[in-house]
Amino acid sequence: QVQLVEFGGGLVQAGGSLRLSCTASGRTVSRDDMGWYRQALGKNREFVAGITWSGDSTYYADSVKGRFTISRVIDKNTVYLQMNSLKPEDTAIYYCVSAKLIRPTYRVGDYWGQGTQVTVSS
Repeated sequence: QVQLVEFGGGLVQAGGSLRLSCTASGRTVSRDDMGWYRQALGKNREFVAGITWSGDSTYYADSVKGRFTISRVIDKNTVYLQMNSLKPEDTAIYYCVSAKLIRPTYRVGDYWGQGTQVTVSS
């Protein structure tokens, strides 16, 4: 079993930045891909960013490319999401995910965190 806990959500003005972090416990996730998804009110959950277990490859939704950066520190079981140039449409609950495989359109296996709220005011 894997437990994932997210930190770093909050309220920020449009154009601002936030950094989310997610730490895994229970077992190592050093061989798992990790990623971030989000769900806005009244909308389906959507892929935001993913990173392979080695950290060699990253993937982003088109809506966040150039603004968000995913990274990980393997020996700390931690993944980060640096969010810059935030827009009101980025407002959502952000979820951390650990899985065997994470790509923009599919996952293989998953563990989810409880989520952290990000609100971007205009």
